[in-house]
Amino acid sequence: MAEEMTLFVKGASERGSIQDLENMLLKLNGVERALVDTEDGEVKITYDASQISRQEVEQTIQQNGYQAT
Repeated sequence: MAEEMTLFVKGASERGSIQDLENMLLKLNGVERALVDTEDGEVKITYDASQISRQEVEQTIQQNGYQAT
């Protein structure tokens, strides 16, 4: 079943970093969609909770050098 989460990611406001963040998230098993708002770093993620947890998504973001709140 698909679930959605919204995070704010510091450092995700430049075009290159936004593209990197979206690509990194879409490579995760279970992540169906990842959209980053260029204005404020808001990230909307649609994921399959039976394949990946919210905590795993957040950890992956942090392990790749971004700060998620």
